[in-house]
Amino acid sequence: MESQQKRNIAILGSTGSIGCQALEVIEANPDRFTVEVLSAYSSADKLIEQALKFKPNCVVIGDEEQYKKVSEALWKADIKCYAGLEALTQVVEMEEIDMVLTAVVGAVGLEPTLAAIRAGKPIALANKETLVVAGELIMQEAAKRRVPIIPVDSEHSAIFQCLVGEAINPIEKIILTASGGPFRGFSKDQLQKVSLADALKHPNWEMGAKITIDSASMMNKGLEVIEAKWLFQLEPSQIEVIVHPESIVHSIVQFNDGSMKAQMGLPDMKLPIQYAMAYPERLDSNFPRFDFAKYATLNFEKADEDVFLNLKLAFEALEIGGTAPCILNAANEITNRAFREEKISFIEIAEHNQAIMESSKVIQKASLEDYLEIDKQTRRMAKERLKIN
Repeated sequence: MESQQKRNIAILGSTGSIGCQALEVIEANPDRFTVEVLSAYSSADKLIEQALKFKPNCVVIGDEEQYKKVSEALWKADIKCYAGLEALTQVVEMEEIDMVLTAVVGAVGLEPTLAAIRAGKPIALANKETLVVAGELIMQEAAKRRVPIIPVDSEHSAIFQCLVGEAINPIEKIILTASGGPFRGFSKDQLQKVSLADALKHPNWEMGAKITIDSASMMNKGLEVIEAKWLFQLEPSQIEVIVHPESIVHSIVQFNDGSMKAQMGLPDMKLPIQYAMAYPERLDSNFPRFDFAKYATLNFEKADEDVFLNLKLAFEALEIGGTAPCILNAANEITNRAFREEKISFIEIAEHNQAIMESSKVIQKASLEDYLEIDKQTRRMAKERLKIN
């Protein structure tokens, strides 16, 4: 990963919001990046379109029933096609890959990310569930193999950027900022009445439906708290969340002398994506610039964990440790989907998550197999509880 060297990028989850924006960054910097691998779970048409445009070495479609469609569309272009999770975990080990951008949504990102780390591939991490589910295991593997994990989430990228050059200086705490989503300032009574359409209207960021709902319930911020603990080797007491509706200050590091560093900029995910893929360089860009004159004030307020119970649950899972965050994440993936399918109310997402956490057994020292099994068991329990398939 030397300066000015062209990097071959594997994008896991190329048809999602982060994946599509990563391809925009690559298209804008053809002298710096090439696409080596593209993968998607079920968006076959979009994957085919991306592959024909960017000409990767190979593609992986997660849904094996769509393999025939994708392979037939790409064989004339001499693009290899594979299907399934096992294929994805093997493809990321390819010698030609210089960096793996993990942008899949959910715990499905765990195994391919681990495989890429074990193959010595630098990781640009946009799949927060990987560290939420098995942060201890992932960071141990990365440390053992000296594999850099560069966060892509805007908040974690901000912390990462603030820590460049500060290796010997102890962190007192980090402050993750949250926009507050569409329901900032709401009471529990008001949350009882919100609709799916209301929850999908994020004021500042464009994201996929699952992450947008997580942001509205503040589960997204809760998962980021857990992820931050592992990325930056912190205690839960060293992590604070504040609501910052303008989303200009992306996060803050406070050092042991009381000094603080903040990373700022307009809300645009292409910036942290480009930073991660080009690290340690900063590439030129035509991204919009922040104008202080247009922002007379920036606002900050305490996050309400009593109203937004998911945020409190994330801190509790972190304190419990072991597989508790894995359980919370798996429960939330099912409850989030149930809400998107309009089978439960918005406020019931957190209520069901809490009930599932409280009735689940936690393993303190877990193996990869333990994490995968608990993830599966918790999903099954959540589906039975909600009476969904």
